[in-house]
Amino acid sequence: MKLTRARGCLLGLAAGDALGRPAENLTPEEIARRWGRLTEIEPGMGGTDDTEYTIFASSLLCKYGAALTSADVAREYREQIIPRIDGPMRGAGFSELGAVQALRRGLEPPLSGLWHQHGWSDGLAMRAAPYGIFAGGDPGEAARLVAVDGVVGNSGEGVHGGQAVAAAVAVAMTGAAPGEVVEAGIAAVPEDSWTSRNLRAAVTAVAGGSVDELYAAVVVRHYPWTDLAPEAVALAFAGYLLGSGEVEESVVSAANLGRDADTTAAIAGALAGAGRGEHAVPERWAREIGPVTGRCLPVVAGRHVLDVAAELVAATGEAS
Repeated sequence: MKLTRARGCLLGLAAGDALGRPAENLTPEEIARRWGRLTEIEPGMGGTDDTEYTIFASSLLCKYGAALTSADVAREYREQIIPRIDGPMRGAGFSELGAVQALRRGLEPPLSGLWHQHGWSDGLAMRAAPYGIFAGGDPGEAARLVAVDGVVGNSGEGVHGGQAVAAAVAVAMTGAAPGEVVEAGIAAVPEDSWTSRNLRAAVTAVAGGSVDELYAAVVVRHYPWTDLAPEAVALAFAGYLLGSGEVEESVVSAANLGRDADTTAAIAGALAGAGRGEHAVPERWAREIGPVTGRCLPVVAGRHVLDVAAELVAATGEAS
């Protein structure tokens, strides 16, 4: 059961990443004008840095397990990522670009996640799912582990966003109901944090059935970028709740909310896939998910999320 949930989690993430990719930075109104309702992965679209960084995060857990340290993560960046970057990184978010620049300058975590001043980015949240798989059933451990990774490139709310996602995935891996999954994510972050306030506001807005209320509560409309972790994680959790934890509806709901649509749909897909398992991911979507190209991270080129999920489960030492 753990293997099918792990495979569902990462396959749901990759599918959400690919579905949401063309809607990134768009409003719900523009999405509706272009597609009516975005429900299908464009052939050959593939995923973004969300999927590639998720695979990289999984490799850290497979190599170091629960003993992972921030120094380990920084070393892997320097040995596996930085030497393979030919020119500027393609498709990477603010926090990933900033981490690479900081590490190139010789900074170590947590300074590497503070120096570039974009620590609020959702770069950790987008790759947090493997920590929830690895620590399935233990949201506290999932939140601890993802923060070990997170401080290399993020700080503050960026780390909180990753912790909320990892903890929620850890509970989703038990087959818990969506409401319980979301509450675990909220419980993993400080109550007075921006992330917590946005997540609680998203739950209230979804209960009221109002996308306008959701946007008013969590979206920073005047900000020109959409990778704010408190915003993206709140929209992702909202999509997951709107879809009642079913993979297709959760992913589609998140993607059609727009903003950082590839990340929000990827997180919603990870939560729903962990809860429902691999066979709940629509077959037509699964057929579109192939090995990643390594466009952003050459070190993961050729890896498939289903193989990575099996490796993660094996690394836990538990029966699949």
